[in-house]
Amino acid sequence: MFIAIDKVFTLENILYLAKGACLSIAIAALSLLIGLILGTLGASGRRSKHKIPRAISNIYVTVIRGTPLLLQILIIFSVIPSFYTAFTGNVLRINPILIGIIAMSINSGAYQTELIRSGINGVDKGQWEACETLGLSNWQTMKLVILPQAFKRIIPPLISEFITLIKDSSLISCIGAVELLKSSQVLGAQYFDVMSPYILAAIFYLIMTFVVSFIGTKVEKRLAISD
Repeated sequence: MFIAIDKVFTLENILYLAKGACLSIAIAALSLLIGLILGTLGASGRRSKHKIPRAISNIYVTVIRGTPLLLQILIIFSVIPSFYTAFTGNVLRINPILIGIIAMSINSGAYQTELIRSGINGVDKGQWEACETLGLSNWQTMKLVILPQAFKRIIPPLISEFITLIKDSSLISCIGAVELLKSSQVLGAQYFDVMSPYILAAIFYLIMTFVVSFIGTKVEKRLAISD
């Protein structure tokens, strides 16, 4: 089963996998940040009194949360370039890493929409009334008072979302992005031993998720003290 374990477990190969791990965590971090922006816009849309932004936000959340991330990656990878070629006659090639970031950001944004909306709803209504009394506009109230409190409430689920994105980054290996999982597959093909590289990849994933979870716990405790 582990026919090349002594050849796979070398410093050179570990550094090669570490490079893939760094790419995985970078993709996850960037996707979380972009998703946070999309989630804020989505939450604002779902709370809007106007029908159009509310409808757009509802459709966005329903469609993205109702379909697999892998399918969304494949649509951006193959369907969109096919439409582009059909309409323009030119071939569109998108970097697999960029595709991964786009798909994961859109997917994360839909989930963060609900997180942020729940955080906003959890802020005491008296805060809105106090801001209205002070003469603040809805935008000023949201920006200066409501959103800071809402984000403080959703830090723990955001940490969980980050961990999910780190693991989900493995999905873009199917379109050729050389992140952690793809790196282990490359080593497996090189040494005709898939188990040893997969075990190394699993260790890297465990380390990354443990560190993020540990930091998240520390941040959560500090926020609890500040309350």
